[in-house]
Amino acid sequence: MIKITENTPGRTALVDGRTCLYFSGFSYLGMHSSHTFRDLLAVGIGRFGSVYPSSRISNLQLKLYEEVEHALAVLLHQQSAVCFSSGYLAAQAAVTYAATKGEVLFAPGTHPALQYPGALVPAGQWNDWITTVVEMVNKGTDDQYVIVSDAVNPLTATINDFEALRQIEKKVMVLIDDSHGAGILGEKGEGSISILPDNPALHYMITASMAKAFSLEGGFVAGHAADIAAIRRLPLFTASTPIIPAYAYTFLHAAGAYATARKRLKDLIIEFKRLNTGITGIHHPHQLPVFVLEDKKEKENVYTYLLSRDTFISSFAYPDPLGQRIHRVILSALHTHTDLNILSTQLAQFYPSV
Repeated sequence: MIKITENTPGRTALVDGRTCLYFSGFSYLGMHSSHTFRDLLAVGIGRFGSVYPSSRISNLQLKLYEEVEHALAVLLHQQSAVCFSSGYLAAQAAVTYAATKGEVLFAPGTHPALQYPGALVPAGQWNDWITTVVEMVNKGTDDQYVIVSDAVNPLTATINDFEALRQIEKKVMVLIDDSHGAGILGEKGEGSISILPDNPALHYMITASMAKAFSLEGGFVAGHAADIAAIRRLPLFTASTPIIPAYAYTFLHAAGAYATARKRLKDLIIEFKRLNTGITGIHHPHQLPVFVLEDKKEKENVYTYLLSRDTFISSFAYPDPLGQRIHRVILSALHTHTDLNILSTQLAQFYPSV
């Protein structure tokens, strides 16, 4: 059942007039509720206003965009980067360009943002797919194929294992959507690039939304300089409104806040996993801030059970709204140790212990 609120959720959310603990959404670092972050955003608005009223290819260009794109390229250990006003637009630009470089091999579950009309996205298990793809690429010719996949599946709390790509012998472009890894994974928030195999045959390009970890409406593509230069010539870039400059300013000046929140989030993930040791029904295969809850068919729905106790979790079908609902606990750096203890006690009451 959909609930309506009049306020942006943070650590808590107002639901039906009740203040509930909020374990949903994708503000993993909780920056949208941070006073430090909001102050930076206010400075950015004061300096740059609400929009940059010109094209990115006009004859007067804002230096700030060059600075934020350089910072993103450095963070992801790539030669170059380009920003867009949304993660969806960035992904569309990336896959539109990638499709000109070879036959696209989509992974199962590839996010709709990374697909184009008519995309052939296979069903089945991701691990089986990657094995088949490696064999297919090695039997082909150089630059015949393009591999496209999400780095992280937040619906299953899974970080996809790309180690099989180390076996690839033919030159191939690999396009990765790291929207749920960038800013979270890696020592400095560099994301999944820190776990992608180093292989001279692989030609990586990374795209991501900035709305998840960074709490900013925007997106980017990072990769080889020649690829990024080509993307800058696409109408998806030249004819689109730039990312709001105040957002770019905030990203450049929030590195310390991001680092502090990332450290806190990692500690909370470890603590919550410890608190739930021995409780069945909680699925957490990787160190992500996402815990998938089993739906006990013979019992009350875990979502309604927790909501009746003033705890709100993620519970909806995605990306198909008519699909099966997925119940998840999503941690944020905003949560307190008391919050985790309350939720763990409730889950222990709902699920049996080993």
